[in-house]
Amino acid sequence: MSENLPPCPKCSSEYTYAMDALMVCPECGNEWSPAEAPADSPAERTVRDAVGNVLADGDTVTVVKALKVKGSPSGIKAGTKVRNIRLIDGVDGHDIDCRIEGFGAMQLKSSVVKKS
Repeated sequence: MSENLPPCPKCSSEYTYAMDALMVCPECGNEWSPAEAPADSPAERTVRDAVGNVLADGDTVTVVKALKVKGSPSGIKAGTKVRNIRLIDGVDGHDIDCRIEGFGAMQLKSSVVKKS
């Protein structure tokens, strides 16, 4: 497949495919015409956790794997709860801004957390 298909405008899934004159999303079942997709609504960024749940500002998440932290001998352990996250356009994939007890303010990647 050399085509570069657009993501789903409803759920931002990258697994879309063309069926006749329509584009189809297998994850949410949305069908749309490729000509009308950009004009429908402005592109809204969707942030998903490690298992695919959509994250929002103020959510509580759990860290799913141990993380090393510069300047800390122990790091962040798997299972640590992080409350009241904020979604940001971060650097190098760090799209969650939060405060972790014992460590302070930091940024996390959404691929290492799970919605609680």
